[in-house]
Amino acid sequence: MTDWYTYALAAFFLMGIQNFLYKVSAERGCHTGWITFFFMATVACLSSIMWLIQREPIANFGLLLFLSFLNSLSFLVATVTHIESLKYLPATTVYSVTRLNLVIVTVFSVFFLKDQLSLRQIAGILCAIGAIPILTQGLDKGKTAISQGRQGFIYLATCLFASALASISSKYAAMYVSKIAFLALVYTIGTLASAGLGNRFRTTSVKSDHRGTFLLGLVIGILNFAGYLAFLKALSFGPLSLVASIVSMHFVVAIVLSILIYRERLTAPRALGFMLTILSIALIGF
Repeated sequence: MTDWYTYALAAFFLMGIQNFLYKVSAERGCHTGWITFFFMATVACLSSIMWLIQREPIANFGLLLFLSFLNSLSFLVATVTHIESLKYLPATTVYSVTRLNLVIVTVFSVFFLKDQLSLRQIAGILCAIGAIPILTQGLDKGKTAISQGRQGFIYLATCLFASALASISSKYAAMYVSKIAFLALVYTIGTLASAGLGNRFRTTSVKSDHRGTFLLGLVIGILNFAGYLAFLKALSFGPLSLVASIVSMHFVVAIVLSILIYRERLTAPRALGFMLTILSIALIGF
């Protein structure tokens, strides 16, 4: 088992739990802007402290600044639209459709980064892609759901392309700039940008539990810091297409937790989708 695969699996589980907490935020009616602000501020503080302790040198500040700015804005947009879409659509639909960014990332990595893939690894990527439409079964077709679904899918489409851009910029950062400095700048910019959200995305269902919102944002931030650092480590050693294929399946962890805790129904197609996900990870890594 290679180092990049171990790091990719760590990112898979950590980001999966983080994404489940997005569901918790939506279920509790928390303020999306404040959740985003608190978790990004947490990562900014942790990465800045680590950067000061390690004193990691910066080789190309211009490139670091450009990639940090690009990644921060794309990740912020992806995060906000992801959380908002959970307020209109089932968790299974949201977590599955957003992972279609794997198609965009894989095409980019093969044609522009010249990733070399074995037949087994290609089969693993196809299994990962095939699991996505199977796992999207179960969207309510009622009139209210259709009305809300339109707005939800606008958020989903935005999240899809923003998250793909975030993954691609992360690959270049992992190859060419300081990882800790990149994390610190990305989340510092994200914290400042999310602070500007103010009362945007507030609905009548938003609760004013500031302490609970802060604690949830703090935990999401800790998980994101560890998961994203593992993701960057995996990208340093492994091909973008393979690392992204494994890590992009982290929504399965969130779906399983949603089924166990929020009693979302486990259908036969979803069970098949889970099996395809496990098969895809096995084919890619072994």
